[in-house]
Amino acid sequence: MKKNKKGKVYIIGAGPGDAGLMTLKGIDCLREADVVIYDYLVSRDLLKYARSNARFIYAGKQGGAHTLS
Repeated sequence: MKKNKKGKVYIIGAGPGDAGLMTLKGIDCLREADVVIYDYLVSRDLLKYARSNARFIYAGKQGGAHTLS
């Protein structure tokens, strides 16, 4: 990232999980993202919209099993 350049954070709802129901704005955000943070509820089909060189970070939890602290 360039010095003094501000980044942006987008929080995208994935709805019921069907990739066909993703909004166009959500798809655009994923296509431009440098980093994608996701959890276990996100369908792998949705992650396919992201750039192949994006950094993917799994940040989900299940039943009290936290993956981040």
